[in-house]
Amino acid sequence: MLKPRCSRGRRGNDGTTTRRQKELFYSFNLDDHVPSDHLLRGIDQFLDLGDLHRHLAPYYSHTGRPSIDPQLLIRMLIVGYCFGIRSERHLCEEVHLNLAYRWFCRLGLEDSVPDHSTFSKNRHGRFRDSDTLRFVFEQVLERCVREGLVGGEGFAIDASLVKADANRQRGVPGTEANWANQPSVSRPVREYLAALDQSALEKSTPKNISLTDPAAQWSAAWGQLTMPIRLTT
Repeated sequence: MLKPRCSRGRRGNDGTTTRRQKELFYSFNLDDHVPSDHLLRGIDQFLDLGDLHRHLAPYYSHTGRPSIDPQLLIRMLIVGYCFGIRSERHLCEEVHLNLAYRWFCRLGLEDSVPDHSTFSKNRHGRFRDSDTLRFVFEQVLERCVREGLVGGEGFAIDASLVKADANRQRGVPGTEANWANQPSVSRPVREYLAALDQSALEKSTPKNISLTDPAAQWSAAWGQLTMPIRLTT
């Protein structure tokens, strides 16, 4: 691309720089500034999100302001996972500053980076409703099978215990839990109730349950309420 630029000027014998006339154009190509052995180049070579728009088409309106490309959001999330950027606010800052990240996300130098709140809205909105992350995972898995990286003969499940935002002292007996009288039900509660409605297996009623985070469980490992994150295939 060609843009106006200001020259650095001519450097004198004593190290000082004198300003020269501004140059009218300069040439800059993002691809030239990403090392050939960069991790994102290897990922970009095999990452195919071509079917993502078709998968999400029913969840986008045909009227109103243009939406942010879901491929951009997924690519930014991949950057965060690969480089350990856990904060979405920090992720947006890094994509804004890092040339390799911009290249991988298909952003030019003048393209704006989505606000960090966009991730939360999509993750808890259309991405969750359409099961987008599972769709991307299955697409990647199918590619791994085609490339011979996955045989499909076995699998492993990993899980982590994440500290829950719940207070055991404010819990109630499981048999007395009632959300019908709650003026506004939070998202964790809605997800918990939806999971109960969809589950075909009978689950024993917990002795103590949190009204703010009913999926939280008591863990002897930490001595406080925790909510396990289950990774399934």
